[in-house]
Amino acid sequence: MPSSVQELVALLELEEIEQTLWRGSQPATLLQRAFGGQVLAQALVAAHRTLPGDVAVSVHSLHAYFLRPGRTDAPIIYDVEVLRDGRSFSTRRVLARQGGAVIFTVSASFHVPEPGLEHQDPVPDDVPPPERCPLLSEAMENLSGRRASMWQAEWGALEVRYAGDSRPGGVLSPERHPARARVWIRVAGELADDPVLHQAALAYASDLTLLAVSVVPHPVLFGGPGLQAASLDHSLWFHRPFRADRWLLYDQVSPSARSSLGLSTGRLFQDGALVATVAQEGLIRVVDPPA
Repeated sequence: MPSSVQELVALLELEEIEQTLWRGSQPATLLQRAFGGQVLAQALVAAHRTLPGDVAVSVHSLHAYFLRPGRTDAPIIYDVEVLRDGRSFSTRRVLARQGGAVIFTVSASFHVPEPGLEHQDPVPDDVPPPERCPLLSEAMENLSGRRASMWQAEWGALEVRYAGDSRPGGVLSPERHPARARVWIRVAGELADDPVLHQAALAYASDLTLLAVSVVPHPVLFGGPGLQAASLDHSLWFHRPFRADRWLLYDQVSPSARSSLGLSTGRLFQDGALVATVAQEGLIRVVDPPA
């Protein structure tokens, strides 16, 4: 994963091979497989680059499936299929390939902004501000025993602050939601004023903590040796304008876990506005840790 905002921006600068074919680079990482948020973000950029240049459209939803683990030692090819360009909506499908195999697919819908009815959920009012929350890397060090510097080296492009969860002894009540967690998150540096860049950065960040919520009430550690975890599908809806380089509150809930599958949903708030909603199901298989 990129260790700085400059590396994140470079990761999203795809190379055009043909009109609807793009190549995405890989960051230096210790991870054994490509980070799902990276593939999602690069695919969104590839889809956006095939839109008509004379219409001011913006992505409003995307629905993705992670089919195979992506390698970190080879680029990823993004093949964009133009499904429809209408007056109000445009639709794209993207296949991500590596080594000749499809590893990921996403469908994305783009919409011309227009006036209409409006409402939103209120912002949670019991969340400490980010400056009063510890870094997520520090919280992970306390939970896992692995040094915070190790976690920070992988997450350096993002600043993530841990605002609590509903595990036994946690700060959030498990009464209505036994599996719940909150983090503050932002890109750790200033981004250019390009809405596509901010949307891609949010897509990247949305995959970082969401699946982990589904194991919060259980005696296993996400990322630990006793759990096999992987994102399987990921949906994201963009509601309102935002900046990915300013603090976003990520309020996450897992309504169900069963049969080694965990479902999580998340709401992202900024400056009192609900800017995006996320849903993801992933594999959370308990395994015997290595001896």
